[in-house]
Amino acid sequence: MTGFQKLIRSNTNRAGAIAVLLVFVAGCAAGLRAQASSDWKAVEEAMGRPGQMQPGDVIRFGMPRKDLHVTLDGVSIKAGLALGSWVAFMRGGQSAMAMGDLVLTEEELEPVMRKLQEGGIEITAIHNHLMGEAPHVMYMHISGDGDAVKMAHAIHEAIALTKTPGPDAAGAAAAQEPLGIDQKAIEGALGRSGKVNGGILQFGIPRAETITDEGMTIPPTMGVGTAINFQPTGGGKAAITGDFVLLGKEVNPVMKALRDNGIEVTALHSHMLMEEPRLFFMHFWANDDAAKLAKGLRAAVDLTNSKK
Repeated sequence: MTGFQKLIRSNTNRAGAIAVLLVFVAGCAAGLRAQASSDWKAVEEAMGRPGQMQPGDVIRFGMPRKDLHVTLDGVSIKAGLALGSWVAFMRGGQSAMAMGDLVLTEEELEPVMRKLQEGGIEITAIHNHLMGEAPHVMYMHISGDGDAVKMAHAIHEAIALTKTPGPDAAGAAAAQEPLGIDQKAIEGALGRSGKVNGGILQFGIPRAETITDEGMTIPPTMGVGTAINFQPTGGGKAAITGDFVLLGKEVNPVMKALRDNGIEVTALHSHMLMEEPRLFFMHFWANDDAAKLAKGLRAAVDLTNSKK
């Protein structure tokens, strides 16, 4: 066998070994995901819908309010832009933490609040995210600590008092539709990669510092990361909304950067009660050229202590 043939065989064997190793690693990862999902099976049953596993053994339930037909500035708002109720659970020792944000009509607000409190779920904020939308919607932020299944039952019973639709497979199909705006240009301007969900281009930007609540570290997937959403409105334009997660010293510089770039600030408030460091959530709105808005959002993001 020539030296060249030995080299080829050696490389072939090495490539085969690497391929086997990659298959093994992929299988282990899939097994771990399946195990993580099975660990939350009782919670999924209590919620009455499947959840999506997130980093840090967090399970998140999305509950888009597709039943609501809300318009703002002539834009028919999709659920993924600003009408997405959600709840996330994470374990800590023998108990679990739950956090979430429920999109509610004014008529639903009081009965849902009562049912949640009866079930031991705390209300941490009630407020607007948008301004001038019709019909008017409210946002209720919730928190719980204890048995995950009991909390899931309480949340499920509260949601049952609303017209929130049950789970369906339509979202996956909608995600494959042409977006209608230049995703690469927007990602380039923001310096981040986004994902398309139900016709909405979404960005999640975690903060660099560790966020805790009563000594427990809270990952971004529990609602403490900046969220930015783009909904195409035609002709290269997009409606944008979301919320910046800010320290007190960042509030006014970010507000100025947004307003200087034609982006309206629609709300400023807290979502939590006991977090460290203290956080403020700034909501925004605009409907303009998507790439132009992305540059304005980047100017604001650069004023925050966000992960690069």
